[in-house]
Amino acid sequence: MPHIDSWIPVAPGSDFTIYNLPYGAFAHKGGVRLGIAIGDRILDLYALGDAGLTEGVCDRALLMATSLNPLLAAGPAIWKKLRLHLAALLRGDDRGDASLRERNADGFFVEQRAATMVVPMEIGDYVDFYSSLEHATNLGKLFRPNSEPLLPNWRHMPIAYHGRTSTVVIDGTPILRPNGQRTPANSDGPVFGPSQRLDIELEVGFVTGPGNRFGEPIPIGRAREHIFGLVLVNDWSARDIQAWEYQPLGPFLGKSFATTISPWIVTLDALEPFRTNGPGQDPAPLQYLRGSDRSAYDIALAVDLSTEKMREAGVAPITISRTNFKELYWSMLQQLAHVTVNGTQIRPGDLYASGTISGSQPESMGSLIELTENATKPIHVPGGEVRGFLQDGDEITLRGWCEQGEFRIGFGTARGRITPAR
Repeated sequence: MPHIDSWIPVAPGSDFTIYNLPYGAFAHKGGVRLGIAIGDRILDLYALGDAGLTEGVCDRALLMATSLNPLLAAGPAIWKKLRLHLAALLRGDDRGDASLRERNADGFFVEQRAATMVVPMEIGDYVDFYSSLEHATNLGKLFRPNSEPLLPNWRHMPIAYHGRTSTVVIDGTPILRPNGQRTPANSDGPVFGPSQRLDIELEVGFVTGPGNRFGEPIPIGRAREHIFGLVLVNDWSARDIQAWEYQPLGPFLGKSFATTISPWIVTLDALEPFRTNGPGQDPAPLQYLRGSDRSAYDIALAVDLSTEKMREAGVAPITISRTNFKELYWSMLQQLAHVTVNGTQIRPGDLYASGTISGSQPESMGSLIELTENATKPIHVPGGEVRGFLQDGDEITLRGWCEQGEFRIGFGTARGRITPAR
């Protein structure tokens, strides 16, 4: 990969190099604008389009919208053309396009630290998968210790449930501890109150582009054309509420109170150098789920924990889990092919989350229920605290990045701090 610098300064180790150029949305001048992250700044796409600096590349209305949905609907050819143009405008050598740099460029950029990021797309549908073999096996052992950990259908199709979109929130949004029904030990029946077993789920989600016609499945060989890019996802889980309600229809109030996503959508074009093969699948899936070689992505993932006492003492967050997106058993191409095989329709801006991503090592589990073996082996935190599940004031930060030598792209963060139940 040849070395390329942008004329906008980018600090070493930044997630947002010129190789990345992820898309987001931010509140600005009483409205919402689209932007591209570069270094510690945001390139204002509204200003770029308004100045005519994308003429001949795409309709300026795509960049001057208040959500990414029109651009998502435009499709891969437009996405690629625009990405190459933006890279040329930001490139610092003589192969770049100097038209932006020669103008009063300050008017085209906003400092990230001064921006309020918002969910960048209008999410019509949200689906959460259960696609990590290690995670499904770990939970099976916990919940069904005397039975086969995996249910008979798990190795034959990507299991999922339909979620809701109203509580998908952006990085940094406080997470209110949910109330609900639960069944404490030694209880004669359910009680109502705040969840006592609040958990995280380390996930990666894909955002869809052009949809399909009602009744027409998306074949796996064309699934990539319908995926714009990826975000980090924390699908917070109230394990005690979920345990009481989930049979027979699955997750409901134990999940629907909040799902946090990172603010920047990293495109598949940016991730292409990190495309790789996923795990082998045994038995071989049915025909409509085959043909997805090199459908995984080598994305390092980490979970950081900070407690209120740690912050008061000036102690830095600790990393409690590290894993990798490439370990996911069912790929996102298989997920999308399966979702639409019955003719269901997807639309631009839909969000499809991977499900908890866990690795094979104890420190690579993507949820607290796994990391602590259902709170029987709690995590020891600086200052003498322990955690089985989350307490009020705890802050969780998900991070994700790809690296090849000095070539790096990242996702930013998906953060949430727990606030007391009302």
